[in-house]
Amino acid sequence: MEVCNGLRRAFLMARRPSVATSPSVDGASVRRVTAILRNALRTTALGMIVGFAALPTARADEPTPPVKKAVSDEAATAVSQMGKTLLAKDLTITARTISIYLDQSGQPLHIFHTMKITVRRPDRIAVEFNGDDGKHDLFYDGKAASVFFPDSKNYATIPASGDIPSALNEAATKLDVDFPLSVLFAASPDKVLLSDAMAAWQVGTATIDGVECRHLFFSQKSGIDLELWVEKNGAATPHRLVVTYPLLQGQPSFVAEFTSWKTQPPLSDSEFTFEPPADVKKIDPTPAVASGTEGRK
Repeated sequence: MEVCNGLRRAFLMARRPSVATSPSVDGASVRRVTAILRNALRTTALGMIVGFAALPTARADEPTPPVKKAVSDEAATAVSQMGKTLLAKDLTITARTISIYLDQSGQPLHIFHTMKITVRRPDRIAVEFNGDDGKHDLFYDGKAASVFFPDSKNYATIPASGDIPSALNEAATKLDVDFPLSVLFAASPDKVLLSDAMAAWQVGTATIDGVECRHLFFSQKSGIDLELWVEKNGAATPHRLVVTYPLLQGQPSFVAEFTSWKTQPPLSDSEFTFEPPADVKKIDPTPAVASGTEGRK
């Protein structure tokens, strides 16, 4: 159950936006889709099996076709290779993401973000978010998690400990801020993906930024469909990720394109420690923190 909960949380929007932080975007609609996703993803009993139709009964004189494995060897091998690559101790990653959903009038909206993610396993991460709903930074240094809103010059800090997923769970609960893609930094990201898979297979191959990639599809017990493009080699570095919520109206989705993966020399502690500038205000870790609206009129 812990693994499934982590997977469900991993792909939610990075931040609960608000009208104050996003004058050009319908903040109520953005908040609506976040709430819908959270509520729907709690209904784990409503798993969906995708891609399997009832087959006609074979005639007696026909040989019985071989049974296809629910998780193909190609998918299992590629995800296992990716898992080993993601266990690198020091990583710097950049990504572009899009959240796609229907607004209250039924029109599709697209919310864009860019991210820079710096990781030192097992217990350090820093993320810079910049998107249609504003900017904020997330830090975890092994002792505390902090969220900083440069535009409003506010920040909040909570005690946190443990590995990266544990600290991010604390930040989501107490700072009301989520980090999509956190599943990639679990202790065993390949096991997280495969343990939640009802079925997985390789759709085909595609060239992304000049690199040949395997296109993989996963139907998950947690009620989501997941597509993953990884390099067609022993590293299986991720290049693209698409998560679709087929049980929700309009089938909202989350798209991430990874623009770089760099294995770094040992990163210093300063990369993950938040030092508040002199002119910023510390605020209480409440839901208003994540929206960056506390103190605004």
